[in-house]
Amino acid sequence: MIRILFTVAAIFAANTLLAQESDLPSDFLSKDWHQERRAKLREKLPANSVAVFFANAVRNRSNDVDYVYHQDPDFFYLSGYKEPDAVLLIFKDKQTANNGTQYDEIIFVQPRDEQAEMWTGRRLGDRGTKERLGLEQAFNNKEFKKYNVDFSKFSQILFTDFENDVRDNPRDSSDLYDLIAQFKVKVNYPSKDKMALSPEPVKNNLNTRGLYSIMGTLRGIKTTEELTMIRKAVSISCMGQREVMKAIKPGMSEREIQGIHEFVFKKYQAEDLGYPSIVGAGHNGCILHYIDNYKPNITNKEMILMDLGAEYRGYTADITRTIPVNGKFSPEQKQIYELVLAAQEEAMKVTKAGATFQELTFATQRVINKGLKDLGIIKSENENHRYYPHGCCHHIGLDVHDNGQYDRLRENMVITIEPGIYIPENADCDKRWWSIAVRIEDDYLITKDGYEHLSVSAPRKVEEVEALMKQPSALDDFTLPELEKIIKKEN
Repeated sequence: MIRILFTVAAIFAANTLLAQESDLPSDFLSKDWHQERRAKLREKLPANSVAVFFANAVRNRSNDVDYVYHQDPDFFYLSGYKEPDAVLLIFKDKQTANNGTQYDEIIFVQPRDEQAEMWTGRRLGDRGTKERLGLEQAFNNKEFKKYNVDFSKFSQILFTDFENDVRDNPRDSSDLYDLIAQFKVKVNYPSKDKMALSPEPVKNNLNTRGLYSIMGTLRGIKTTEELTMIRKAVSISCMGQREVMKAIKPGMSEREIQGIHEFVFKKYQAEDLGYPSIVGAGHNGCILHYIDNYKPNITNKEMILMDLGAEYRGYTADITRTIPVNGKFSPEQKQIYELVLAAQEEAMKVTKAGATFQELTFATQRVINKGLKDLGIIKSENENHRYYPHGCCHHIGLDVHDNGQYDRLRENMVITIEPGIYIPENADCDKRWWSIAVRIEDDYLITKDGYEHLSVSAPRKVEEVEALMKQPSALDDFTLPELEKIIKKEN
């Protein structure tokens, strides 16, 4: 019986890669795309340099349960590898191995492990990384300690400094903790004590700042393949907003509204959320990054601010809509809402390649400040106030606040425009404006002469929102038994 079990296990291990292939979607970015991204990075690296990327750490959630793993965006961008405990090196120039082989990139990945894969899922291993991701120089991470390259010969070693806490798994001598420790030895990474005690700056070839800007020039300009993923993420997120507009009713909870959005995301095969969902009713909308979503009973007179983005194949949308829970804006809600909408549309007028991010922000601020003054909420257009406390634009992509250049807009950037007004309780204005919070956020592809409004399918104008909210929802007849009655009956 034992022999049979081991034979079955061996067959299972041998076929896991084939099984994984059949279980996965077919629209991931191709290995050729990732290879081309590595070539583009190599072009931008300084002379005689090497760039080093580490996979994201596994983060503990509670006791023996970890958070769902999410790869470092740069690591994914360059490799397509989505597992932890890995390191990728990309060289400006060809290197020569001991056996005479020349290479300009090398990756060390977690090895196949039958026991571990039974618990936490399939692994590519070095062989799978070569076959699936096209990285010819792929080795198990246990080989990194023995990897013999003279780092002192490079003019620059570019990497992101180690500021995150990384746990050591004492049962694994090649986890991320050990890979970092081994790298520090290889490059003579100075200890904080050494830097503090040295009377002069410690001289070395370590560059912990340059990689972010280099990657920003790459990631900030989207390729055709990336735009396909972003369009899908945006369309899914818009559909979530539309379905909630039809389904929402007074008495629902913030968490229930969040659940409808996220159900729609999953229904369309989005793997994840691009960021924690923000669903704030009434005064909760005044908390910019409100993620508690606890309010159990949203009332008839409130608005609800919903800032959510689906993540599709690693790329995220970022869309916000603010709607009246009862389906009809009150006069005060409508005035604030249309002021925010006017600010967004003013920024859209100057949105094109060559415009600056600052120009877009100033456009929204001018409209909002004048509008707040005209409504008597502030006394002067030049008054410092807290009702619009954030900028209006940022890149989106592999991160919701994606890496990219924040000077001028360039063709094939994807950005948000998201003005907002947030008037908290006890604000220094007439009480009728209290607890009104509005943010309208849309996603735009920058073109040579203007923009493409990617999230146009989620209604923005007052009449469009109110009209959609009158339509029936597929969830109208979806009811669950009252939990309290079930509990009483069972007890």
